[in-house]
Amino acid sequence: MSAPGNSTRIASDADNASEPEPPERPHSDLHVNIVEEAGDWSAFGAVHDRIRRAASALARDPGCDKARGAEAGVVLGSDALVQRLNGAYRGKDAPTNVLSFPYQEPPGAEEVDGGAPYLGDVVLAAETIRREAAERGIEPEAHLQHLVVHGLLHLLGYDHLTDAQAEEMESVEVRILSAVGVADPYAAYSA
Repeated sequence: MSAPGNSTRIASDADNASEPEPPERPHSDLHVNIVEEAGDWSAFGAVHDRIRRAASALARDPGCDKARGAEAGVVLGSDALVQRLNGAYRGKDAPTNVLSFPYQEPPGAEEVDGGAPYLGDVVLAAETIRREAAERGIEPEAHLQHLVVHGLLHLLGYDHLTDAQAEEMESVEVRILSAVGVADPYAAYSA
């Protein structure tokens, strides 16, 4: 028994008994926390399922090892929300389809063992995604899954600032999207 106010655990005979370990969450998947913040997402069908399928396919991809067993947030937002964030963090006063905010360890923070690594947050804009899908003649659900994958890849460090980076990121996107039955979103541009 510990003294009052002392949270140090004292070993007992029961501690030496062989007890089964509690079940762990599978380490092969990427866990996404979905937050419905704003926007009309009704055109996207089973939006949570589509997001989770895209995230799961990403975690199974050989180029995305860091996603396995990790967590990320996906925020379902509106153009207005994304425009505010885009202005505040990127200096662009306009909505965009997706923003990614990779997790950054606060200065001086101590690493905590036992928790799943947190990759960061992806914020999606319903109106822009719907509009882009209509302009491209594709299903909004397919465009949603593409942008979820795109945003999550940014959390893993992928980028498209150079042609070489863009080619690499796009090839990974196409491979992951193929696994969930979504056609190559870049095919129309490369034809």
